[in-house]
Amino acid sequence: VQLQASGGGLVQAGGSLRLSCTVPRLTTSDNFMNWFRQALGKEREFVAGIKWREGIKRYADSVKGRFTISRDGAKGTVDLQMNSLKVEDTAIYYCASSSRAIATAIEARAWGQGTLVTVSS
Repeated sequence: VQLQASGGGLVQAGGSLRLSCTVPRLTTSDNFMNWFRQALGKEREFVAGIKWREGIKRYADSVKGRFTISRDGAKGTVDLQMNSLKVEDTAIYYCASSSRAIATAIEARAWGQGTLVTVSS
């Protein structure tokens, strides 16, 4: 699976950004699509995940109520709408596929290149 993430940029605190991950072709083992992020000097952490067929969503506590993950099967994309952004949301954001619901980066099957999100105060 080749994943491509886009949509990062610079935004002020309180603002919004929408990230998109293109998923050209999912295999039968790629049942979930996820967003992770990695801030400078920190480990890569789970942000949000969606079960591709059923659309069941999961979020990290730190982004609940502010971020929304969605998928478009026709377009083959998984988006992450990020609202009410905080300075601590600054990180490189990655999309990743997995065969099941996951919480850690090591469990992911395939990764896209990251896209940088910078939130200024």
